[in-house]
Amino acid sequence: MTLRWEAFLEEVRERGEYDTPREAERAARVVLALLGAHLVGNVRAELAARLPETLALILLNPLQAAEPLSPERFTRATAAWIEGATENTALWDIGAVLSTVADAAGDDLTERVLLQLPPGYDLLFGRPRPGHRP
Repeated sequence: MTLRWEAFLEEVRERGEYDTPREAERAARVVLALLGAHLVGNVRAELAARLPETLALILLNPLQAAEPLSPERFTRATAAWIEGATENTALWDIGAVLSTVADAAGDDLTERVLLQLPPGYDLLFGRPRPGHRP
């Protein structure tokens, strides 16, 4: 099931406690552009199909990553792309966006997404694996 644009952004806005939908949209665009660079093949296409069209296109036409970013480097990259962000606020942004993405994707697809990512992304998606402590 695809979430509508307004519903997706409202969910991100609530989770991120943003004052405006524009702030939620900025976070979603940056996080999904970075995430898309890490995903390939059917998993990326299936995830895009569960997102609003504008965000799906961002996921499918990502920033190019030379190498997979660890969760820490992903956080730093997000902070660098969001004006005025710190690593702490970027972590907040990532959590708001990726937990919304995980809910839209469902458990099975989220698990397949996580298999394509370096260890530790389960926490960014708000889906800590058993036995994994932050």
